[in-house]
Amino acid sequence: QLQASGGGLVQAGGSLTLFCARSGRTLNVYDMGWFRQAPGKEREFVTGISWNGGSTYYADSVKGRFTISRDNAKNTVNLQMFSLKPEDTAVYYCVAARGSGQALDTLPRRVQYWGQGTLVTVSS
Repeated sequence: QLQASGGGLVQAGGSLTLFCARSGRTLNVYDMGWFRQAPGKEREFVTGISWNGGSTYYADSVKGRFTISRDNAKNTVNLQMFSLKPEDTAVYYCVAARGSGQALDTLPRRVQYWGQGTLVTVSS
């Protein structure tokens, strides 16, 4: 199971780091990513990282503000979020995608595991 944590309340302009971990099986063979869903909006693919950390993808809405990273030795994936905006308010979900080696913009079609969400609230 994927475990996401790190959500909370932060003021606009602030920073927050989300964490995703998996106990048991390794994450090393999966591309990993984060989705988010704001109230009343569709789920959005925010960012992805290849199985070896060599490639990353960011949605235009977060490019330059968010950084995804992974530590395969620790079986963890992190999402550092900077310069947060109220529109970043959402439930964030960590995912693991099969078919590593494919382009990361295809990750949404390859999701195999979803973590439980963690709520990020950015106040104005």
